[in-house]
Order: sequence, then structure tokens, then C-alpha cells
Amino acid sequence: MSIYLQLSMNIFITCVMYLLVSVSFSVIYYTTKFFNIAHAIILTSSAYFVFFLYIQLHCSLIISIVLATIIVTGLGMFFELILFKQVRKRNPTPMILMLTSLGLYTVLQNVISMIWGNDSRSIRTGDIKVGNEFFGAYITNTQIITIVTCLILFIFYVLFMKYNRIGRNVRAVSSNPELSNIIGINSNKTILWAFGIGSALAAIAGILIAFDTDMRPMMGFNWLLFGVVTMIIGGVGNNWGLIGGALLLATAQHLAAYFIGNQWMNAVAYIILILLLIARPLGFSGKRLKKIEL
Repeated sequence: MSIYLQLSMNIFITCVMYLLVSVSFSVIYYTTKFFNIAHAIILTSSAYFVFFLYIQLHCSLIISIVLATIIVTGLGMFFELILFKQVRKRNPTPMILMLTSLGLYTVLQNVISMIWGNDSRSIRTGDIKVGNEFFGAYITNTQIITIVTCLILFIFYVLFMKYNRIGRNVRAVSSNPELSNIIGINSNKTILWAFGIGSALAAIAGILIAFDTDMRPMMGFNWLLFGVVTMIIGGVGNNWGLIGGALLLATAQHLAAYFIGNQWMNAVAYIILILLLIARPLGFSGKRLKKIEL
């Protein structure tokens, strides 16, 4: 019985992480309509900034996390201003924007590898503890913090997008950027806000992941792909559908790892996506997935 409780606990922890990563990506995709691969390096770089500040410069943990989040959020907005905005002025296809982001990701990922190497790094200090027992299942303090943080940020994001003026502007530009400009909403400024929100959420997600499982220069890419699969399953633009997408993906992956083997965790994500596109092309939200452009 305790095995299944532990499995359920692991599914829940993974689910909330997928939820936060997918939200961080979807707010940018929903607004710009292109597959921003460089978002993966935002997630990765936040963890390495914490490593640099906390482990190498010996700053306090809280200061390191706050500074890393601010720096990475600024980087995401900086990339929008100096790169993606300039490319959009030429009315490119989503493929051109995606390739631009791929080039940016490749360069920055190699910069991280040159500075810190390709070996796994850890920002955890002290002895590794078994964790807290909860009805026969074990959960670490880091995982508890991860669950609470992810759920709070998700709820805050949903309320922000619904009730805050900036959030409403993001939804308006996502729906119709031309009409938004006509009624006085600056689409470029709104997209910049979307990059800031998405980058901040991705930065926090990257830090939480690094504390739980350590970090490598390529870690952001895998997590980004899982977030994208979650978004597509749940439905683009449907925040509550992301919960179902994250839960379905996390459950399938952990069940596959338990009954078949850990090597199937990555493959099962794409198997689910293919089956869903065949059997239920509208996703949980009812929005047609085939209109998603990469």
C-alpha cells in the first residue's frame, strides 16, 4: 500500500511542476503565437545564477533566489526587446521566430556549458535526508515547498490574468492584436509584459527543479517539452485545462516508469500526445490543437 501512496505522491509533485512550467510557456505562446525554444534557457539559467550567487559567491539563499529571479526575468524581457520584437517587425512566419529562438537557446546553452561545464551541479547544502513521512509516503522539505509555491503561483497567475489590467490586456492581445491596438492597447508593451511574467515563472520553476533534482545545462529543454505537451493536452489558452494536462502526463509517466521502466518516462509523453491528437483533437478545452503553429 505504501508503494502506491509514494507513487501517488511522486505523481502529484511532478504534476505541479509541469503545471508551473506550462503556465510560464503558455502565457508567451498565447500572446506571440510562436514556439519560443529560448524559454528553456530561462529556466536553466535561473538555477545557475542561484548556484553562482549562493555556492560560489556565498550570498544568502533568499538573496540569491530573489536576485536570480529578477536577473532572469530581465533577460527574458531583454531578449524580447532586442531580438524577437525586431524580427516581428518584418512580419515573419512562426517558423522564423522559432528558429530565431532556437539559435538563441543554442548560444546561451553553450555559454552555460563553457562557464560551469556539462557535469551535474547541486545547489543543495547539508546532508541528504529521507524526508517527512506522510501516511506511509515520504516527501522532502524541498518538495513541500515546491508544491506550495507552484500552487500559489498558479492561483495568483489565474487571478492576475482575470482581474488585473495587464492580465486583461494580455488576453486581449492574444485574442486579436490588431483590434487591441485600435482600442488603445499597446500590443508590443503587452507582449513585453507577457515575456516578463513567463520568464519570472520559469525562473522560479528552474530554481525549484534544481533544488530537487540538481541541474545540467540541458535540463531546461526537457522540462520545456513536458510543459508544451501539458499545454497542448490541456488546450492553448485554457488555464484550468492545464491542470488536467499536467495530471494526465505525470500519471502516465510515473505509471510507465513503475510498471515498464524509467527509460519510458520521456517516450510516454509523446505517445500520449499522438494518441490525444488522433482520438480527441480538440483537447480538454475544446480548442482545436491542429491550429497550433510551431
